[in-house]
Amino acid sequence: MTSVAVLGAGAGGTAATVQLLLDGHDVCLWNRSEGVLEAFRRAGGVRYEGRLGEGVAEPGMLTTDLRAALGGAEVALVCLPAFAQPAIFEWLAAAGASVPLVLNPGGVGGSLEAREVFRGRGVLLPPLAELSTLTFVARKYAPETVVVSGVAERVWGAALPGGAEALSAAGELYPSVTLAPDVLFTGLSNVNLVLHPPGAILAAAWIEATLGGFRFYAEGMTSGVARVLEGLDAERLAVGRAFDHDLPSLAAEMAAIGTADRVAAARGDLLEAIRGGAVNARIPAPGSLEHRYYREDFAFGLLPFTALAAAARIPVPVAASLLRLGTVLRGAELGHGRSAERMGVSGI
Repeated sequence: MTSVAVLGAGAGGTAATVQLLLDGHDVCLWNRSEGVLEAFRRAGGVRYEGRLGEGVAEPGMLTTDLRAALGGAEVALVCLPAFAQPAIFEWLAAAGASVPLVLNPGGVGGSLEAREVFRGRGVLLPPLAELSTLTFVARKYAPETVVVSGVAERVWGAALPGGAEALSAAGELYPSVTLAPDVLFTGLSNVNLVLHPPGAILAAAWIEATLGGFRFYAEGMTSGVARVLEGLDAERLAVGRAFDHDLPSLAAEMAAIGTADRVAAARGDLLEAIRGGAVNARIPAPGSLEHRYYREDFAFGLLPFTALAAAARIPVPVAASLLRLGTVLRGAELGHGRSAERMGVSGI
């Protein structure tokens, strides 16, 4: 049994809380907003349904006090969207966090940004590991309930130098974790980097007109969208090779995680592999341009990816075009995103 602080009470954090409690671990669930936690207090815990069964899981503590959450923990899981990570990194550094940290997931460059935040504050970075993708496919359709439609069958895990303790803890909590060479490998294995931006751009009019009234993966994926996905994925694989990493293709990665049709993936049919993935089949499209597919996967997916590509001197015109279109589409610059400077790779 391990004492775990789960940081973040969204779909990922609540799914992690449920599974950890079912596995017999002690869990403290932290969230910045008391209002979010109050919904669980009224329900007697986190209600859950789907792949983990149905019931109510009751954490040992629900708190907005970060120091209290970390105080009794043997490991802390950061289960937050990438756009929320910069703030939690600042708060962890300000709290002098020393407990091993696992980013579930790390996104593209998450560990690198965390290192820069701690370094900038003059605080010793605790053991830090990251996972390539969230260990669940989950959504919160009600404030007190998480619906888990899938559990990842394989995710990549890696640590920054000195992070072996955090990586070991991740492996103990999640047997699906497979060791990767480094955090560039895990970051570039982030499937959402490739999976979301093409559909988000090419279906933007449909999304705004219907407020997300269609299934993003089952209906929003067409042959044209798939060709853009393949172009973007080819750039990702090229950047990986520049860093001496032979990354699996998007179809192969999704099949290994368990979110794609394995037969279609094996024959190289990306479109049918995505369409045929039962785990994602019923997930709706974004309801607006404020959805995390826009807020997260451009500023914290494509932006750091293009920064790594520039460091490797690999041209990525598809990624750069999608990034620019996403910026214009939302009418907001990406100065808040994960830039080369924020990852500590500027000028290399």
